[in-house]
Amino acid sequence: MRRLIRDISSVLIISGLLLVIDAGVTLIWQEPVTAVVAMIKQGQINKRYLSFRTTPLTPVERHALVSLKTLEQRMSFLARREARQVGPGDAIGRIMISKIGVSYDVVQGTDDASLQKGPGHYPSTALPGLGQTIAIAGHRTTYLAPFRHIDALKRGDRIVLQMPYGRFTYAVQWHLIVAPTALWITHNVGYERLVLSACNPLYSAAQRIVVFARLSAVVPEGAARPA
Repeated sequence: MRRLIRDISSVLIISGLLLVIDAGVTLIWQEPVTAVVAMIKQGQINKRYLSFRTTPLTPVERHALVSLKTLEQRMSFLARREARQVGPGDAIGRIMISKIGVSYDVVQGTDDASLQKGPGHYPSTALPGLGQTIAIAGHRTTYLAPFRHIDALKRGDRIVLQMPYGRFTYAVQWHLIVAPTALWITHNVGYERLVLSACNPLYSAAQRIVVFARLSAVVPEGAARPA
């Protein structure tokens, strides 16, 4: 009986220590269990994204693209093509923010399942290259916590979206704290901009921290390059 009690006590002590360690890691870095889950899922969607990037244009698409003379027209054509092809949870591109060490594949969708894979693109907003608002959401404490440090971004900091058809660079303008119901952040404003959103403060969903960035440079890639 005494041995059984000792064994149970040992299990409880170890379990308690693991919980304390988990809480400590979460406070300092991010929640470790969901981080591992998200890391595995990021690897899976990255393979699908790389496969999609090499998908050739159809003869009809090639003919239509050749007839477009300006970079803006080609980008718009390819952005709409990608929007038609990607489904919920599919990778659409990659977001890179060197200032805060971010480099993750972005998935289509902001539902729970999609955000477990990484930053999620609001399907109701445009893709890069259409001259409109692109909005992306991400976690701050779980599932790799991709947007944990977006509050550290300052005016002029660069955010890059790598798409199959081009590399888009955005310069941070400002950030705001808004209510979760502030849908105006995704509205179009007459120029191309990127909006990043995440729960605020840390460990709470009471508010949203939102970063606004304006398009500053475009480098065509793949089919978007002039023939």
